[in-house]
Amino acid sequence: MTTTVKVPELPKRTKKLYAQDIKDRFISIFIGIFAVVWVFPIVWTLWSSLRPYSEIRAGGVFSPPQELGVFNYASAIDRMELPTYFTNTVLITLPAVFLILLLGSLIAFVVTRYSFKFNVAMLLLFTAGNLLPPQLVFIPVFKLYLLLGDLVGDRRFLYDNHWGVILIHVAFQMGFATFVLSSYMKTIPKEISESAMVDGASVFTHYFRVMLPLLRPPLASLGVLMITWIYNDFFWALVLMSTDNKRPITSALGRLTGEFVTDYNLLAAGAMIAALPTLIVFFVLRKQFVGGLTLGSTKG
Repeated sequence: MTTTVKVPELPKRTKKLYAQDIKDRFISIFIGIFAVVWVFPIVWTLWSSLRPYSEIRAGGVFSPPQELGVFNYASAIDRMELPTYFTNTVLITLPAVFLILLLGSLIAFVVTRYSFKFNVAMLLLFTAGNLLPPQLVFIPVFKLYLLLGDLVGDRRFLYDNHWGVILIHVAFQMGFATFVLSSYMKTIPKEISESAMVDGASVFTHYFRVMLPLLRPPLASLGVLMITWIYNDFFWALVLMSTDNKRPITSALGRLTGEFVTDYNLLAAGAMIAALPTLIVFFVLRKQFVGGLTLGSTKG
């Protein structure tokens, strides 16, 4: 005679916890694989920048290193003319970011704090402008810049001018800034604005003294993103500028390419040098950046 032992079933709560644990492990594995894939090009670029090109050419990319050093960096700094190109980058990036944040916050303030007939349509219009690919509109923009230059009697009024590149960045990035800031402003209680109006605050006082201090977290996050995007831009500086020594630092990498053979290790060193300022900005402002992204994700 055989006896059967009945195994007690797991409670439903235990089953849910077990299923959630398996799901969390799969998500962790996926995030880990994604992080490795994301970091690999950066690590590979750094590794290549420390090796001489002659060694790579003789033994191949995966050959064991015989010599490591910063000689590529010294050569890249000498050939890239960093002071000139970095100054151009600063002259383009900082005014563009300032105008994007100022105008984007003003538009978001108007469409969220004041009700009028076309406020939603205005917000959609600014957001839609950010969705256009630059390659689609660069020819009309190029012709417009030349036309405006002809009207004022100087073709370099906007073309081949830092302000021309600044304005196109403002035009393309302001839609995203307006969308983010308007979404954040909608979470601010309207009673704050109503109290300011009751106290007799003007529109500018309402914006600068009441709303702007409350926008510091999203402005910090947007500032980091805009600095990174505009700093890394190569396209607009290439098509809207003809003078090489007026272009930003991304254009300086072209000075590291040879006429017949390109030293990719030297180019890797130049890329690491060009990327260093954005990394510094991110690490300095990382708390404000993360705080702006996570603000509003929890209740209370």
